[in-house]
Amino acid sequence: MSDLGALSVVFDLDGTLVDSEPNYYEASRQTLAEYGVPGFTWAEHESYVGVSTRETVQIWRDRHGLRAPVAELLTAMNRRYLDLARAHTPVYPEMRTFVELLAAANVPMAVASGSSPEAIDTILAGTGLAAHLRTVVSSDEVAHGKPAPDVFLEAARRLGADPADCVVLEDADPGARAAHAAGMRCIAIPYVHAQAEADGFAAASLLLRGGQREFTARAAYAWLRDTAR
Repeated sequence: MSDLGALSVVFDLDGTLVDSEPNYYEASRQTLAEYGVPGFTWAEHESYVGVSTRETVQIWRDRHGLRAPVAELLTAMNRRYLDLARAHTPVYPEMRTFVELLAAANVPMAVASGSSPEAIDTILAGTGLAAHLRTVVSSDEVAHGKPAPDVFLEAARRLGADPADCVVLEDADPGARAAHAAGMRCIAIPYVHAQAEADGFAAASLLLRGGQREFTARAAYAWLRDTAR
């Protein structure tokens, strides 16, 4: 047990640990253009932040009347994304420091993400975060993606942790709602600052309205220590 008691920490990946949204945007733009939907904008992409890749392509199919099967769209999207991710995916420096602080304190950690298992593994290996984050759950492995609590509950199960002892770090409203539904506390770090007033963030135990620019590893660690008491 760590010096933070029975605490376990579950991280969302995209937009929380790493700034992968630009890669997802570009992969989305290219994929949609290939299937006859040009002009996909960053503003449109922001509405998909926190939505799993599988659910995203299902929405595309309905919204744009695409005839290609979901599996085909998903394969095309993931192929483009992985090429971009391997080339460059930056880790937020304070998040890396936070992971290292938790590892030094022997805090159990997991990643629970809406990305595919291959995408998660590629990012963690390429950034070096895999050295500390070995427990990983993709929404592809559970019945329902966020805002359902499934990925977080499965992460707790794999860690052998009580959900009530888990703290989730999330950048998106669906993930914050999923954490609440799982009975876990949440540190919310909105990727889209304009969405900081979303209902899911209102239920967060700690909301950093300014997103990553407000997050510091030592302040987050101190908050965990103080609230653990």
